[in-house]
Amino acid sequence: MASGTESWILMATGRTPTNIAVIKYWGKRDEALILPVNDSISVTLDPDHLSATTTVAVCPTFDRDRMWLNGKEIPLSGDRFQSCLREIRKLADDVEDEKKGIRIRKDDWQKLHVHIASYNNFPTAAGLASSAAGLACFVFTLANLMNVKEDCGKLSSIARQGSGSACRSMYGGFVKWTMGKDACGSDSIAVQLASESYWNDLVIIIAVVSSKQKETSSTTGMRDSVETSPLLQHRAQTVVPGRILQMEEAIRSRDFASFARLTCADSNQFHAVCLDTSPPIFYMNDTSHRIISLVERWNRSEGTPQAAYTFDAGPNAVLIAPNRKSAGLLLQRLLFCFPPPADNELSSYVMGDKSILHEAGLQSMKDVEALPPPPESKDKSPSQKFPGEVSYFICTRLGRGPRVLTDESLALLSPTTGLPK
Repeated sequence: MASGTESWILMATGRTPTNIAVIKYWGKRDEALILPVNDSISVTLDPDHLSATTTVAVCPTFDRDRMWLNGKEIPLSGDRFQSCLREIRKLADDVEDEKKGIRIRKDDWQKLHVHIASYNNFPTAAGLASSAAGLACFVFTLANLMNVKEDCGKLSSIARQGSGSACRSMYGGFVKWTMGKDACGSDSIAVQLASESYWNDLVIIIAVVSSKQKETSSTTGMRDSVETSPLLQHRAQTVVPGRILQMEEAIRSRDFASFARLTCADSNQFHAVCLDTSPPIFYMNDTSHRIISLVERWNRSEGTPQAAYTFDAGPNAVLIAPNRKSAGLLLQRLLFCFPPPADNELSSYVMGDKSILHEAGLQSMKDVEALPPPPESKDKSPSQKFPGEVSYFICTRLGRGPRVLTDESLALLSPTTGLPK
């Protein structure tokens, strides 16, 4: 298995972005293989702002597979992790590190155990697709360590078996998850529709309304919707196929008005399906509804969409603007309605790409306090403010797909013990 001593440790580290669906995935036709009832389309977010980082280590003295998430050890016994591990081990190839004197034959991978550490730089289980980024990074980094030579399409089908949306995090830009027709799921894979540079004017602002773990998990919610919601069946069979074609065309032609209308409509229908489920599922809250109203009022006043909103299985809003100017105007409206608490610094309330703040003329809390009410709200209703209802904002953009991190200082496991640093 190795020349010389067998006290070696071999590691790989990867970083994978999260993604947010603009045409939603909700409902499985096969629970075990995670095969969806409809196609979906997502945007990949900049991994500098929202991503999972994973380090995988292998050592002949490890006595079992172990995993740590955000510093806490979690069981690896679940079917989803085991399915991904099993599939990657089947595809593993010979690995040789001449510098360390390590040679692993492909058959050895069935006997070797791994340690895995993963860290999300954004809230876990709060409706920001943390499981998508985490499982995609799990698969991508394992594949890198084990010298798997399959392309991203094949890897996406493995990531799908860990978390459905994870397959879309195997690419940057705009990504489509094709539901496929085969019972075995071989054609249920992700494909890239356009790279992150194709429509790089878009700006994304995320309002983190709550970082708490949601009461109803996506897995449970989907199962209940499939079993009880007539609207889900209508959506999957009648509505989504047409929306997929329209969204592909909107992306191809960079038609923001169509993109925004489809994104908002599909988000609203997804949450209508949740309400149509028995018992009903409530992922959004009053703050989510206020954000929707803010965007809808602005869009109506301008006669054409200025921003799009979409909500996954949680209360947090993902808002998409067509350009930096519109993003600045959107941020002004958001900060007027949802100012930070008095003791907060603006720099810790708006994270990610802070240059949007400066371009919007917002350098300090005094600038936020001086913001006038949005023009569309004047003479219609009192301009209310809701300080503290949003935990913080993240300004970001479309991002690239997974990357290997070669800087050893970024590894999450110790190169000498294989345990978390």
